[in-house]
Amino acid sequence: MIIQSHIADLPTPTGTMRTYVHRPAGEGRFPAILFYSEIFQQTGPIERAARIMAGHGYVVLVPEVFHELNPIGTVLGYDDAGRDKGNADKSAKPVESYDSDNRALIEWVRQQPWSTGDVGAMGFCIGGHLAFRAALQPEIKATACFYATDLHTNTIPNKPGQHSMERRNEIKGELLMIWGKQDPHIPGEKRAEVYAALNATPGLVFTWHEFNGQHAFMRDEGERYDPQLAMTGYQLALALFGRTLR
Repeated sequence: MIIQSHIADLPTPTGTMRTYVHRPAGEGRFPAILFYSEIFQQTGPIERAARIMAGHGYVVLVPEVFHELNPIGTVLGYDDAGRDKGNADKSAKPVESYDSDNRALIEWVRQQPWSTGDVGAMGFCIGGHLAFRAALQPEIKATACFYATDLHTNTIPNKPGQHSMERRNEIKGELLMIWGKQDPHIPGEKRAEVYAALNATPGLVFTWHEFNGQHAFMRDEGERYDPQLAMTGYQLALALFGRTLR
């Protein structure tokens, strides 16, 4: 599909959240995917990934995940300074603020003339965690989490009972969990802990994939990019959303 892109500045309880919207150019109504970036916000690789998904018939929304902490339009570099700033923002934002961001996105989507009302979520790195967090919203029918960081830790500020894994029993939709075996940010024993917790959650539907890939193997810049694995990842996500959002 030919796609179009535009910007929507959405009000949230913690300030304006710039959201990049990528959607099919033709007339019609389409399911939506809330697409969560790495700590660097909408970089070139994130924009291209979102547009790939949009080209398969989805409206893909990429919010600025740290909108409260940066000027609108901020994009951090894939360098030491960008990584340090992104990690500082991750530590500074209360986890509950992501919930109000998700509500704003879902409510806005369901008011749009191009929306079918069906919503999923997807994300890479911290965005994989934020997609998992979005799955706590009852409207989210399916979620694809790619090498989700911090699910096994409490490094995102939270109050007791508010950590995403502590609330996993609230997830109603289907989960797709994808990991790289050579990812130092989520070592094997920690992935096993996440798997065991999900597997012990009554009624939770999920699939689990571990590939011989490094952290950020989906990112089409840098030495860790694996095009073959990236293609497999997109195919798995598209199969999930094709079954659940259409």
